[in-house]
Amino acid sequence: MADAPVTAKDVFARPSVAPRSGSLAQLTLTRLREVIREPEAVFWTFVFPLLLAAGLAVAFRARPPEVRIVGVLQDAEDPDLAASTIAGLAGTEGLVPLPVDSATAMTALATGKIDVLVVPSLYGVQYRFDPTRPESRIARLLTDGALQRSAGRIDPLGVEDVRVSERGARYIDFFMPGLLGMNLMGSGIWAIGFSIVSARSKKLLKRLVATPMSRAQFLLSFLLSRLVFLVLEVVVLVGVAHYGFGVPLRGPLVVLALITLLGALAFCGLGVLIAARPQTTEGASGLMNLAMLPMWVFSGVFFASSRFPAVIQPFVQALPLTAVNDALRANMLEGAGLGAVAGELGILVAWATGTFALALRLFRWR
Repeated sequence: MADAPVTAKDVFARPSVAPRSGSLAQLTLTRLREVIREPEAVFWTFVFPLLLAAGLAVAFRARPPEVRIVGVLQDAEDPDLAASTIAGLAGTEGLVPLPVDSATAMTALATGKIDVLVVPSLYGVQYRFDPTRPESRIARLLTDGALQRSAGRIDPLGVEDVRVSERGARYIDFFMPGLLGMNLMGSGIWAIGFSIVSARSKKLLKRLVATPMSRAQFLLSFLLSRLVFLVLEVVVLVGVAHYGFGVPLRGPLVVLALITLLGALAFCGLGVLIAARPQTTEGASGLMNLAMLPMWVFSGVFFASSRFPAVIQPFVQALPLTAVNDALRANMLEGAGLGAVAGELGILVAWATGTFALALRLFRWR
């Protein structure tokens, strides 16, 4: 009996091989090797955040109070006016009086060489300053208080200055949780999104269609490989923040670990969703920037998200990076436990499950 002819359908048919139980583990291992073999990925994940934190720590380090330069206009006809004004300012902490002549006074004020210009006269003093510059407004207030007291003013209310520099109230304490959240976002979206789109643009995904592997296993392998590096990333950043810069860890560490885990899953899901359809890395890059730009601006990485108007606060609070940053700061700086950050964790769970489920429906191999 002659053999039946072989058709194109027989050649290109997907083999009916049962998926191996270790396929997901092999895929995850492949993802790990891809990242390790890319020095750029290691640099942006581990080295760059530490360099950024070190730079900001130096910029906002504990240091003596800043001094304000006070220019005192010299009167050629009555030089004693400038001398008496400088004597009235001498010894005032935070002020450095500097005699200036009329030819260079306004130029020095405009270029920031002096913070305020004092023009003394027989009837009082005139202050010239730029009200849009905070340092000029501060210099004006300090100068006026010093001159008024030197002229005999007595403050009716006694005051006492107590200087506080407590850990948890510094800018580096505010910034480090935001840096960790921003790093979770960048690693989750950029690393996963570019890996998937790059494989699609190189026609590599077409070859995986014929393997006994589902799209869920393929996408989950990216998430699992990301979680392996998440442990190293969090340990390094939190360790440097705590032991290097003195950032407090007042909350339960298990809650901190849960926040970072759910945050990483939320951003990984967003990265997988963004990479579900684009054919080129240029197209994916535009979508990634579109997704991350609102979070860079609104989610309180460098300053509190509460600064934005109340009308857009529902949108700001719904962003995953806002939830991560708020939960991290509450845990690390305020000692918040699981119940206090339950709302933020719920937002992260919704983003993680929603984006991954939508990515499974939209994902295409080609």
